[in-house]
Amino acid sequence: MAYIYKKTVGVKEYYYLRASKRQGKRIVAKDIAYLGSSIAEARASLAKLPARDIRAAYKKITHFLESNTWLEQTRKLKLRQSPFVEQSLLEQVEACRLHWQKVFQKKDTRTQQEYFKRFVIDFAFNTTSIEGNTITLEEAGRLLTEQLTPKDKTLREVYDVQNTERVFLDIVKNAPEPSHENIVNIHKELMQNIDARTGYRTGDVHIMHARFASTPAPYVKTDIGILLNWHKKNKTKLHSLMCGGIFHHKFEKIHPFFDGNGRAGRMLLNEILLKSGYPPIIIRKRNRAAYLEALGKADHSDLTTANPKDYKELIEFLAVELVETYWNTFL
Repeated sequence: MAYIYKKTVGVKEYYYLRASKRQGKRIVAKDIAYLGSSIAEARASLAKLPARDIRAAYKKITHFLESNTWLEQTRKLKLRQSPFVEQSLLEQVEACRLHWQKVFQKKDTRTQQEYFKRFVIDFAFNTTSIEGNTITLEEAGRLLTEQLTPKDKTLREVYDVQNTERVFLDIVKNAPEPSHENIVNIHKELMQNIDARTGYRTGDVHIMHARFASTPAPYVKTDIGILLNWHKKNKTKLHSLMCGGIFHHKFEKIHPFFDGNGRAGRMLLNEILLKSGYPPIIIRKRNRAAYLEALGKADHSDLTTANPKDYKELIEFLAVELVETYWNTFL
């Protein structure tokens, strides 16, 4: 498999086209061509190479070139450092934002819709699987593109995936500011045909394996109001991913509904990202344990505080998920 290899000597960077293959138990790598000392030179050199040398690895090479091109643009902005995330990771997030705004959003409407369709299948599969839905990614794809109901799955699981698609696409069209009405409506739509209980919960809940106590039922609306005020005050002070990630954690800690809190919280995180000009994120089922662990470590901060030492692991986890989501979905 061919790929681009970057070698750094001092402050100078050199790019090579390298191929690797397995020989017995070993993987042997060999440089095919020197591409230059900048992304621009690497692009020009690749254009001159025979197609057979790069065709099989076209997507991987394009991924490298595009992500590094926009990373170079981001570094020119000289971003202010943040205690919530390492600078190199913050630069990668901002590279996604630049590409999203300057490339993806310039594509025609139909092309964007095709990308969103691919995204929402992946998102619906992962966000529902985190909560125990057993529909596979392939089954979710057939359900949402061909309306083929998977065999041996419950109607609850089917509605779960379908509702997620509908709510996400509504948010893409119109991402409002979080509010009581907005939160309750997102939850209601996600729970359509699944749970008839609407509005904030009226009883207390015990969350299995949680290391925190959720908000007592009589105070749920009050605590959501405090969270909404926190968001209003901090949305222009904090980076959007940080603001969204902290909001998501505090929302889960309040646990305002009997069921569907995780799905609603991840949808609200995407609403905040889209509203502020960032691409959406998928938290992947395979990373569920790390995700829950990061949420748990943030529990030390209360409803009105956001200590960087409590939230750094969560924000960096979300940053990695956003970067991987973006280049694997919207490129």
